[in-house]
Amino acid sequence: MEKVGVKVVVIGGGTGSFTLLSSLKQYVRDLTALVNMADDGGSTGILRDELGVLPPGDIRQCLVALSQSPKVRELFNYRFDSGTFSGHAFGNLFLTALEKLTGSFAEAVETAGEVLNVVGRVEPITLDKVTLVMETANGEVVRGEHVIGDADFASQRPLIRLEPVPRLNPAAAQAIAEAELVVIAPGNLYTSLAPALVVPGMHEALMSTRAKKVYVCNLVTKPGQTDGFLVEDFAAEIERFADFKLDYVLYNDTKPDDVLLKRYAHENEYWVEYDETTLKAAHYKARGSAFVSREFKASNSGDGDPIAHTRTYIRHDADTIARALMKIYFS
Repeated sequence: MEKVGVKVVVIGGGTGSFTLLSSLKQYVRDLTALVNMADDGGSTGILRDELGVLPPGDIRQCLVALSQSPKVRELFNYRFDSGTFSGHAFGNLFLTALEKLTGSFAEAVETAGEVLNVVGRVEPITLDKVTLVMETANGEVVRGEHVIGDADFASQRPLIRLEPVPRLNPAAAQAIAEAELVVIAPGNLYTSLAPALVVPGMHEALMSTRAKKVYVCNLVTKPGQTDGFLVEDFAAEIERFADFKLDYVLYNDTKPDDVLLKRYAHENEYWVEYDETTLKAAHYKARGSAFVSREFKASNSGDGDPIAHTRTYIRHDADTIARALMKIYFS
């Protein structure tokens, strides 16, 4: 298929962005990934703590997703399994070294993009060093993306912010301003998407862009945080983070394999369901389809970190989503 000249911006970070970007690059020539900068776990957390650098992990994943050089992709994802560098991905070390060498994380990302021969570009959502902070209705405050990721919200919808107060990366703001399609990728609602959307300046950027704004909803809930959430609940939280209105929501309307659902249920994770009446009445256009992949495989969910575990998982059919996004653009 010939690539389209549409300017697409994908907001998020982690596996959701990686999967979507990997397919979108087959359809789009002008593609920008905007990545949250709150990660503080695993290899990234160690590098942040010991060297004072900005978190490279999600940036690396997005760069690899957009790369057109298979062997370099493998190199950047290679993770040492012993010795001093055990648990570290080569790409994380590469970005860290470049930041130390140049004094600029933005320049480090740009150089890494050249080495990886990426389609489009990757931009940090902010260039400030930030910590993710969650505050519940009863005043409890929890700090740190990794800690918040394991927290139980007790059915609350907490306030999410970054400290110290960061500034939206001007390059990210410009990408949104020039975009024709802004896509919020699937991902962990409070630790992957919120840290990108709550950055001051994001509200103004999303409100002023003429781009169609689309959210690709998650497939399963997260225990202690999105228990019982329907598609419309996920969309409402996305809008709350940046105080803006979505134009479209893509959601899966096909039930995953029962065997996999039972495996997920053992960990209190469940298929995200939806209320058709509510979605039809929403201000955005909700489009359901078979967005769940029928090809299931074992995956290291932690990308090689020592704390990672391997399991068969439910995942999006990224190519089907990419095609749906192109239909939205042309509609």
